[in-house]
Amino acid sequence: MNKLNKVLLFVLSVVLLACSSDSPVDENPKNILVNTIVINGSNIEDGTAKQLTVVVLPNNATDRSVTWRVSDASIASISSTGLLAPTLNGSVKVIVTANDGSGVSAEKTITIAGVKGPQVKVESIVINGSNITNGQPQQLTATILPATASNKAISWSVSNTAFASISNEGLLTPKLNGILTVTATAMDGSGIKGELQINISGVVPTYNTILKAENMLLWQRSNGGWPKEPYNDFSGYDRVQTAAEITTANNTKNNTDTTIDNNHTVGELRTLLSAYKSTSNPNYLNAAIKAIDYLFEAQYANGGWPQYYPDKSGYRHQITYNDNAMVNVMNLMWDISKSKNNTDVLDPSYINKASTAFNKGIDIMLQTQITVNGKKTAWCAQHDEVTLLPATARSYELPSNSGSESVGIVKTLMLVENPSPQLIQAVKDAIAWFESVKIVGYATQNTGSDVIVIPSPGNIMWARFYDLNTNLPFFCGRDGVKKNTLAEIELERRTGYAWYGNWPTTLIDSLFTAWKNKHGV
Repeated sequence: MNKLNKVLLFVLSVVLLACSSDSPVDENPKNILVNTIVINGSNIEDGTAKQLTVVVLPNNATDRSVTWRVSDASIASISSTGLLAPTLNGSVKVIVTANDGSGVSAEKTITIAGVKGPQVKVESIVINGSNITNGQPQQLTATILPATASNKAISWSVSNTAFASISNEGLLTPKLNGILTVTATAMDGSGIKGELQINISGVVPTYNTILKAENMLLWQRSNGGWPKEPYNDFSGYDRVQTAAEITTANNTKNNTDTTIDNNHTVGELRTLLSAYKSTSNPNYLNAAIKAIDYLFEAQYANGGWPQYYPDKSGYRHQITYNDNAMVNVMNLMWDISKSKNNTDVLDPSYINKASTAFNKGIDIMLQTQITVNGKKTAWCAQHDEVTLLPATARSYELPSNSGSESVGIVKTLMLVENPSPQLIQAVKDAIAWFESVKIVGYATQNTGSDVIVIPSPGNIMWARFYDLNTNLPFFCGRDGVKKNTLAEIELERRTGYAWYGNWPTTLIDSLFTAWKNKHGV
């Protein structure tokens, strides 16, 4: 019998009925990858632009978006929607790649004829249009110089899709009153752009609303984030707010109690993105964008996120993995970088911002992995943002290796598509640590008035906290003193916190194996 099991023979109780703040995150739904892409389109014979299309299979793939590019931009350019604009006669290869990380791509060679004379590049673009005062759509046009430019095709875009949308032909359709910038970009590879700022007014919103989303708008703080209270478990968003609650929400707009604890801010903005997808209500998109900007601002220069921002009192300033706080933000940044899970409605500029934030987060995760007796192990629920050492949070949350929070960190590391040798080793070391500290032959039982540990042949579980020196489980009540068994701490803490669980099970049993096979580890 190993040392851990000997210790557990004296344990009288355990795992939890954790309160909502101590529950592990749910597994992500199954991700269905693209397996086939077919490019449709014929050769160009008249020297004019041609719209290409793709068939993406299977039809139920989670992310069916693609990226277009050409092998030679001097012969033709291609837009993000597949509009191929010729510049010279010749042949060009069109390449389409799935955005879901599957690595699936397709190629098609297009022969171009009918382009007359030497190539003349676009030198300037002037957008013709005016402010919108009646809330109605406006057809914009573009003057392209010189008049002899070989390829006058342009692509249209707007700075904020919450305020207006624009068609491929330049029809600007307002959604919300405000100021935005319209951009017309030459498609001949010259990189020339024209911009026009338009002030939109007179829009009378007629969008559908969703009660839960409306309540989230009400409780959003001025800085873009959300507080943990009064709706720690999110249930209060599902009902009509009382007059007193509305008054409180409006009077506390400027409070600085905004947090990523218990999935707040990330949870609200994800709900708003989903609501925007189903209603096209720009208020929901604007609020979600404001929250994402808040998260960018809250990130430390070293890549970590504090539990609260800007309030850094007490332990709120620490890099916080507890209850998957930073992991939730990292998963959001990953989705934005891949335009997944409703984040495709964001301006494309957010893709690079999120990718940068995600990569910085990965770096700090690697730096904070704890070394015990010369070996890399796991992570503490919180780390000092300056020294990066394991840190104390609440009185019963002492520096330790976490059998719970470390799982989410490893899953996040495994998202990286081209892992470095350092990252691969970090994952392998963490899995080895999980295997070394697993507790075999015991389970926890809720008696109705207490939780106890009982013999359970074959069962496997892990402790929430492991001592940094001995790698043995420990328990701690509100007195802040380590105990060897759960039975030694007060009843309120025994039954009110997640001291044991099976958090790493899926990670070890299936996810790690699939990851190793994917990367040839």
